[in-house]
Amino acid sequence: MRQINTEQITDTVEKLCIDANYNLGDDLITSLQNALKKEESPLGKEVITQLLENAEIGKKEQVPVCQDTGFAIIFMEIGQEVALAGGNLREAVNEGIRRGYKNGLLRKSIVKNPIDRINTGDNTPAVIHTDIVPGDKLKIIFDAKGGGCENMSRSAMLTPAQGREGVINFVVDTVSRAGANPCPPIIVGVGLGGTFDYSTLLAKKAILRPVGSHNEDKTIADLEKELLEKINKLGIGPQGLGGRTTALAVQVEAYPCHIASLPVAVNIECHSHRTKSIVI
Repeated sequence: MRQINTEQITDTVEKLCIDANYNLGDDLITSLQNALKKEESPLGKEVITQLLENAEIGKKEQVPVCQDTGFAIIFMEIGQEVALAGGNLREAVNEGIRRGYKNGLLRKSIVKNPIDRINTGDNTPAVIHTDIVPGDKLKIIFDAKGGGCENMSRSAMLTPAQGREGVINFVVDTVSRAGANPCPPIIVGVGLGGTFDYSTLLAKKAILRPVGSHNEDKTIADLEKELLEKINKLGIGPQGLGGRTTALAVQVEAYPCHIASLPVAVNIECHSHRTKSIVI
C-alpha cells in the first residue's frame, strides 16, 4: 500500500489550475494549426491566426488565455493500492483550487447558490469525479470549463428506433442551435448510452481526450468522423464569422444501455480548451 498525503494533492491541484489557464495543450495548438491550413474563409483564417497568437501570448507572458477562467472540473483516478493521509480529499482539492485561482490571478466565477447568486470568492467548490482503478498511482485531471460553451450543452433520451440517424441529427442540431455562442472552433464531446445521468458524464469525459483522437471502436470512430464532417458543413466557422472550421474535433464515448433507451448527451468545449493532468 502506497501512502499519499493530501497536502501533495492540494499542491498539485494548485499547479494544474494555473498551468491549464496559461498554457494551452500541444494537441489543441496542433489542431488549430491544421485548421488554419484547411480554412478557406479569409475571416476564418484571421480568427484562427489570432487564437494562435493569443495562446502564444498566454504562454510567453504567463497570463490567462481567456477572461473566463472556468468552473474547476476534477477527475481523479485513484489506485486501489493508494492510502490517502493527512486530511479530507474533497477539502484538499478545494484548497488547491483556492490557492490556484488566488495565486494565478484567475477570475472567480462560482456562485454559492444558483438563486441568490452570491459569489463564493475563491472559485470553489470544484466538481469532483472519482474512479477507483488498479495500481498505486493517483491521476488528477483538471478542466477549466467556461460558462459560454457549457451553456450550449444538451442531453436527450432518444428511442432505440431513432438509432444512429437520430443521434447524428441531435448532435448536429445542438451545434447548429449554439451558433457562435460557445466561441468556435469548438470541441464536441458526445456521451452515448448508459443512463440519463451517465451519458452526460461520458460527454464530459470525451472532451478530455487528446484533441482529434478517435474512439478505439470502429463503429464509434466512424460516427465521430461523420459528425465532424456534418458539423463543419454548417458554415458557422471560427467565432461564428463563417468558414469550414466550426469544430476541431468530435469525440464520442459510449457505454452499454437499456434495451428500451438511447441516451445521448452533447458537451461543448470552446476553442480555449484548458485541461491538464498529473500522475502522482
